[in-house]
Formats: sequence, C-alpha cells, structure tokens
Amino acid sequence: MRGLLVELVLAFGIVLLISVSLSGVAARTILSTALLFLLAGALIGQGGLGLVEIGTQDPLVSSLADIALFTVLFTDGQRANVRALRENWRLSGRALGLAMPLTMLGIAVPAHFLAGLDWPTALLIGAVLSPTDPVFAAAIVGRKDVPIRLRRLLNVESGLNDGLALPFVLIFLATVAHEPTHPAVIAGELALGLVLGVVIPALVILAWKLDVFTAEPRLQALGPLAIAVMLYAACHLTHANPYLAAFAAGSTLATMDKVAAEHFEPLGDLLSEVTKFAALLVFGALITPDRLSHLGVGEWAFAVIAIVLVRPAAMLLSLTRTPLLSRAERLTAAWFGPKGFASVVYGLLVLQSGIPGNEVVFDLVAVTIAISIVLHSSTDVPVAKALRVEPPDNLPTGMPNKDDKS
Repeated sequence: MRGLLVELVLAFGIVLLISVSLSGVAARTILSTALLFLLAGALIGQGGLGLVEIGTQDPLVSSLADIALFTVLFTDGQRANVRALRENWRLSGRALGLAMPLTMLGIAVPAHFLAGLDWPTALLIGAVLSPTDPVFAAAIVGRKDVPIRLRRLLNVESGLNDGLALPFVLIFLATVAHEPTHPAVIAGELALGLVLGVVIPALVILAWKLDVFTAEPRLQALGPLAIAVMLYAACHLTHANPYLAAFAAGSTLATMDKVAAEHFEPLGDLLSEVTKFAALLVFGALITPDRLSHLGVGEWAFAVIAIVLVRPAAMLLSLTRTPLLSRAERLTAAWFGPKGFASVVYGLLVLQSGIPGNEVVFDLVAVTIAISIVLHSSTDVPVAKALRVEPPDNLPTGMPNKDDKS
C-alpha cells in the first residue's frame, strides 16, 4: 500500500508540473488539463506502461473520489450564496426538477435497448450518470466575463444534483439486489446532510463575531478549511449525505461571511483543483484495455448517446420558453452536462455492491465519463469564444515583452 501511494504521488507531481507549465496554452486552446491527467493515469496504469497497479476495489480509489467531490462541492457552494440561489432559482429549478429526471430516464432507455441491461439496472445507471460536473468546463464556469446567469445555472445545478441523485442510486441499487428499500432512511440522510451543512458553518461564523475571536490575516483562509474538515468528518460519523452538506456549507459561508469566503476562495480553488486532478489520475489508471475490450457497438453507442443526445435534449426541453437566457446560452447550458466525480463515486458504489452485472455497469459508467471528459473539457474554450469570451490577455507566452528594456 505504501509503495503504491509513493508511486502515485510521484506520478501526480510529474503530471502536475507538466500541466501547470502548459496551463497557459490550455487556456487558449482545446488542450485540457483534466484530459492530461486522465491520459497520464491511463499511461501509468495496467493498460499502459504498468507502472502503477491499482484495482477498483482499492480503498484509495473510493476515498480519493469521495474527498475530491466533497472539496469541489464545498468550493462551488461558495459561488452560490442565498441571494444567488434566489435570483437564479427559476432556471436552476427547471434544470433540477425537469432536466435531471428526463436525463435519468433518457439514459435508461439506450442502456436497456443498446447495452442490453434489464430495466432496474438501466434505471440504476441512469441515476449514476444523471449528475453533472462543470469543473470540466472551466472556461465557462470559471470566467467572470461569461454571463453570470449561465455560470450560476451550471454551478447550482451541479452542486445540488449530486446529492439529489444519491437517493435514486440507492433505491435502484437495492431493487437490483432484491433488497428492501428504506426511503425514510435515505431522506433522513439527505436532511441531516443539509442541516449539518447549514448549522456547523453558521455556528462557527456566529462565534467569529465575538470580540475574543480574531484571526491573523494570513491565517483567515484556514477558517473555512477547518469548517470543511469538521463537516466532512461529521457527515461520515453520522451517515449524513456529505455532498449536499458540502454545497450547503459553502453557500452558508458565502451568505453569512462574505469576507471569509473571499479569503478562502484562492485556497479553495487550488485544493479543488489538486483533489480533482488526483482523482482523475487514479480514475485514468483504472481504464484499461481489458475493461473496454468486451464492450460492443451497442455499449459504445450508449455512451455517446448519453452525452451527445440525452443531456442536451433534456436541458433544452426544460429551458423552453424562458426569456432569461439567450439562444446561445441555452445551447451552452444544454451541451455542458459533463459527467464527473459524483458518477465516479456512485459507479464505485455499484461496483463494490456485488450486484449482478456490477462490472458491466461500472465499465459503461467509466467509458461514458471518459468520453465526457474528452469532449467537454476540450470544447469549453471554443464555446467560450463563440460566446465572445476571450481568454485572459495576461498569460505568459514565453516571448520577451517588447516593452521590456534590457
């Protein structure tokens, strides 16, 4: 275990250095940092050079994906304070209340007819692949010159649909396993996650208002980090939904203490990037030729249809007759429904459940996520340009500045 961890750390450091060095190029072109980590993982894994031997049942895989998703949602939540949620609820409500269930059902249909899964398993994979993750569309959601209503729509949708998909994953998983479902227990975990996500940061922020508590400016960013660490532990100790809690905590922090949220934002963004890239490296190492070789034309067609057809159609239908977005913004919101960490975590949950066909379900999920990362993370810059959003003009080019005087 220790040897594996050291090998992964070394590989991560090398790929991180390369990615940072090429990040200026990536911001201007279709080159994607996320894609670099995915490909690097595939290269060092058993399907490539065989430098790292890691299996789907390794606890490191599920733990890393879980932490990465929690970190990303906590950071995303801070971009969606209560005011932002209130102002954007008409759009987010359509995405969550209509587009998400349509996507779930829309994915189940080709899963049944093309991939040959029975209906309960098809609905299970629909639930697993229904959450979205806009971190693979960084040029859209990470740029302040992109229309704020579009960024908020994608951020709020992805922040909430991870937690909302979990009850369906658990219900369909129990159905496939022929086990009794417990909706009350699932609802309780969701509710507890929401409560912890609001109460823990709220109590801390209220305590910070007391005169006795003052933080040095250089340490202020660590306050929200401490909240996140406590919340993560509390959720796992109480079996509360950690993903809904993470997003709720980030939103509560941004609503009640804007200054603390602003101090944490640079650190939070970096932590989110680091955990995301580490999870992608490990996930890439799991995608081997052996896992993909048994997939037929129907399975590959399912993955493409789920990304290219189902999600765009569901979102466009949900946004019909809304004057709040332009046609270009509606098309952008429809296209950017990338599959990410929530689907990775839920796919691993299915794999480790031991249900009939769990390997097939995981392989279909893995292929869909991989294709989604390739397509979405390489099209965010072209789409941003189509929205007339130019890349930053202060990126280093490696060329000497004409104004510089030697």
